Amino acid sequence: MLYPQIESIINALDVSSISEERQRTLQPLINYIKSKVEHGREIRLNFICTHNSRRSYFSQVWAQAMAYHYKIEKAFCYSGGTEASALFPMVATTLVNTGFKIEAISDGKNPVYKIKYAANEHPIIGFSKAYNSNFNPETGFAAIMTCSQADGNCPVIKGADKRIPITFEDPKASDGTLQQKAVYNERSLQIATEMKYIFSNLSCDRPKKKWASAQE
Repeated sequence: MLYPQIESIINALDVSSISEERQRTLQPLINYIKSKVEHGREIRLNFICTHNSRRSYFSQVWAQAMAYHYKIEKAFCYSGGTEASALFPMVATTLVNTGFKIEAISDGKNPVYKIKYAANEHPIIGFSKAYNSNFNPETGFAAIMTCSQADGNCPVIKGADKRIPITFEDPKASDGTLQQKAVYNERSLQIATEMKYIFSNLSCDRPKKKWASAQE
């Protein structure tokens, strides 16, 4: 099971707060995942931002947690940037404050983190990387562009099945201000709410097992 605090937050998220215009923005990703589910194929989602330090990480982590929560099997979430930097510390702090368990497993300018959302599931391995890093899938994935700068700078994502722009306002604008903690939490919960909307629209659309034909 998900860690209790994460479960509680997910249950409290209000997807009815998402505007119709934003729902239309999210629909292509719902359609992409549905197609994979209906054909029993792996779902690979690569969330891409400029530096792979803030929005792409919130998106990756919440998407993986939502896939687990809604029992969407064979869903694998990744993230990357147009260039590598480092996971911004306030992102890790915000995720910890919402129930994720995060441990640094390497030091340096670009630390590697182990991010857990459930006690018995493999952790997400988090570090900043280019979207086409060999840590990420090379083919058969959706490229979800989480910032307009990355969307504009990457007209083509090699190997992607589909490119889907779902951009978010950068919480970086609050860095060094008294509002920083609140802004990062707000952005995290916005992304969580939208990932809940996406994955909750999949839970009733899984293919049924064909028992009858096997027993006729």
